[in-house]
Amino acid sequence: MSWLDIGSLDDIPVLGARIVKTAVGCVAVFRTAEDEVFATSDRCPHKGGPLSEGIVHGKSVTCPLHNWVFSLETGEAQGADEGQISTFAIKVETGRLLLDGEALQARTAA
Repeated sequence: MSWLDIGSLDDIPVLGARIVKTAVGCVAVFRTAEDEVFATSDRCPHKGGPLSEGIVHGKSVTCPLHNWVFSLETGEAQGADEGQISTFAIKVETGRLLLDGEALQARTAA
């Protein structure tokens, strides 16, 4: 994988998110209460709600528009909701957030 340094873990508040703008659209980077990080597409497939403005709880995010809930691990909608969001590999090394650049390039080619 080709890892892109997108900032510091401290740039993202606990139970919050930040946006990374890419050539294929915005990627939302979330931080859980346990300091785990996840990266997903920023748009809810239901009505396009900005997931980065949603509520992070456990390893899930709730869309701020219509309360759809998505797993940050798999991208799958939870409960009675249907749909899926894209997820991207991300890791933390020495306090820095590293996003999988190859996955973003592969998404462009599709």
